[in-house]
Amino acid sequence: MELNNLKVNCYSGNTYAERSESFLWQGIKYELVEIEKAWLEPGERHFQVRTRDNKLFQLCYNDTEKHWSLTELLRS
Repeated sequence: MELNNLKVNCYSGNTYAERSESFLWQGIKYELVEIEKAWLEPGERHFQVRTRDNKLFQLCYNDTEKHWSLTELLRS
């Protein structure tokens, strides 16, 4: 899925977007080394992920609108 220059590669078994694996954002490919948290909210799948370059992001897939969103998280 692509939205606002975001493309997410994910594993899909029984349902779409069971586990995110990498994403392309603003021309940079980010490989994920860890999914720190994953949770469901009504109509959404959320993943807090750490990339190979040690950045934290939250990826969210909206099942209703069929799109991904991305938020970069700052380490405290």
